Parts: sequence; C-alpha cells; structure tokens
Amino acid sequence: MSTELNHEQFMRYSRHLLMDDIGELGQQKLSEARVLIVGLGGLGCPVALYLAAAGVGQLTLCDPDRVELSNLQRQILYRESDCDEYKVVCAERELRALNPHIRVNSYADEISDVLMDGYDIVVDCTDNLAARQLMNARCVADKIGFVSASALGWEGQLIAFDFAAHANLCLNCIVDKDSPEPMQNCSNSGVVGPVLGAMGSLQATTVMRMLLGFFQQHGEMQRYDGKAGRWLALAASARRDCAVCGEVA
Repeated sequence: MSTELNHEQFMRYSRHLLMDDIGELGQQKLSEARVLIVGLGGLGCPVALYLAAAGVGQLTLCDPDRVELSNLQRQILYRESDCDEYKVVCAERELRALNPHIRVNSYADEISDVLMDGYDIVVDCTDNLAARQLMNARCVADKIGFVSASALGWEGQLIAFDFAAHANLCLNCIVDKDSPEPMQNCSNSGVVGPVLGAMGSLQATTVMRMLLGFFQQHGEMQRYDGKAGRWLALAASARRDCAVCGEVA
C-alpha cells in the first residue's frame, strides 16, 4: 500500500482512519507488516479473517491439515464443500476474496519445515506443545513478537511476548520444553466454538497492538472462563535457568 490511500482503500479502512491513535500512519504500519499464522483451525480462522480485514500487508498461513466435517462446528473460514481440501488453500482463497489489497502465502507443511525469519510477529494457533515451543525458541532467537493461545471446553488462555523489547521471560519459563503433551485436547475432550472465536479475536487484537506500538503485557497470561463469563490476568516471572531465554541459554 502506498502512503497515500486511494479512494477504495480510504473507504475500506475508514473506521481505522477515524481513530486518532491509528489514522493513516497506523494503517500504513499495518500494510507493511508481515505476520505468520501457524494453525488454521478454530483459533487461526478468526485471526486470519480479522488481520486480513484490517489490512495487514502480508499474511503467511501454515497448516498441513485438510478440512474435515467435524471442523465446521468452530472453524469459520470453511464450508462443507471444502471438505478434503487443504485448509491453507481454502483459507487463502477466502482471504484474497475478502481483501485483494493484501498478500497471502500458504504452506501445507508442519511448522518445523517452514522458515520463520522475516516476520514481525508469529501467531500460534496450534494445539501442539512441541510446535508451540519451537515457535517460542525461534521468536526468542530472532527477537520478534509471539502471540500464543489455546482453548479447551469452555476455557481459553492467551499469552504474548514482545522479544524485540524484552530479552527475558518466554514460554519455556512457564512450561518447560521437555513437558509431555497434555492428555486432553479438542479432539478428545471437545471445545465450545465461540470460545475459540473469543481467543482468536483477542490474538488478532494483540497482534494489532504490537504492530501499532500499544502492547505492554509481555508474558502476562489472560485466561477466559466462557461458562462463567469472566477474565483473569496472571503475571509470570522469568527463569534464570531457562534453556531458551535464561542466562544458561
């Protein structure tokens, strides 16, 4: 996007342009941003939709899975006709239709097979602890933002890190990289679709806050109890012996 918006872009982003703390300068920052979204399930769908609609200039999608009928209860990018297609192919098609002014790339691969350099922020929308720890370690090394969320049943949680501004306190300080995968997940225990929507929307909002310079909650965890309708914020502390960001790293 050029610095001077054309008429169509002005109309498309007019609700941002009306805001003093976004305006044309903020919209330009969004248009120049590069964001990697890993996982195009119940979290990744709202993240991708909102960031595409907001005009984030380059979105890269990563997910090796195909659309299944059981996904449609919560993964709002897909339709029944998409079943058996790669999620990233369907998602890219929908995002390009939503906003032709942005660039969308996709990889039907595991995150371990995808280069993660060159991005401003990595958004973790997976349900896999090993993948989450891999993203965390690479974001620490490359000093880029990392926004991670998860949900199960009626509950969700989000934690985000601005490694460009903070060298210490990372995901591994809270959950050790050698921890086993959780026994419960969406596949065996279920999840309420709108809870994923709430957490994905919060991830997208957090990404925009980081890109626009409003993010200050490095390493703070936000938990949502959908059944009770309550939010809780929890502070975390850096570990000096953390194998990823600590003094022994």
